[in-house]
Amino acid sequence: MKEFFVTGTDTDVGKTHVTSLFLKLLAQNKKQAVGFKPIAAGAQMAFGELVNDDALTLMESSTVSAKYSVINPFTYAPPIAPHIAAQQVGGQITLAKLSEAYETIKALPTDYILTEGAGGWCLPINEQDLLSDWVKLQNIPVILVVGMKLGCLNHALLTAAHFKNMGISCVGWVANQIDPTMSEYETNIDTLKKQLDFPLLAISPYSESTAKLKIYQSLLDLLAIRP
Repeated sequence: MKEFFVTGTDTDVGKTHVTSLFLKLLAQNKKQAVGFKPIAAGAQMAFGELVNDDALTLMESSTVSAKYSVINPFTYAPPIAPHIAAQQVGGQITLAKLSEAYETIKALPTDYILTEGAGGWCLPINEQDLLSDWVKLQNIPVILVVGMKLGCLNHALLTAAHFKNMGISCVGWVANQIDPTMSEYETNIDTLKKQLDFPLLAISPYSESTAKLKIYQSLLDLLAIRP
């Protein structure tokens, strides 16, 4: 089984967008894959339970089915920091609870698990732990989504430095163009290709219609897909 954790340089940089595209790529290549969104803050009631749009997107893009509560076990209504949202309802997210939920996902009949983080890389899950601590605990290879906008170089390099400090295996990055008017867009991508010590896997250009993905051989190799 191949497992990956998709994180971002910030919140709203396109983690769900990229994870969904990767799941669809795997589906096109007849692979059994499931998206896992362990933590989501920002949800509404539907069918008698709280649901988050990002988690629903991952479910729709997966080839392996599971109950919503399995795909997104920690769901909170207000779009705020999840550990604060958990406190407001008298709950707590812990490393042990996340690991228990992940074991349920790993028991599914799947060949790929793409876990999407929440917020950026250093997301608090309680007063002591970060979501990144759980990724380290599980030893999951990381894919970094860089939201291409002004400031992305700093955000990407700081995140990469934190990976190195923690001993995290980052297997590649994706350039997601979230600002269609970004100055020197290509130059910024070239800079990151030189500065980051893990490969560029794909580029998702800005689009208001059909989502596109420029795929590099490094992604096909990582996912074990033969063109």
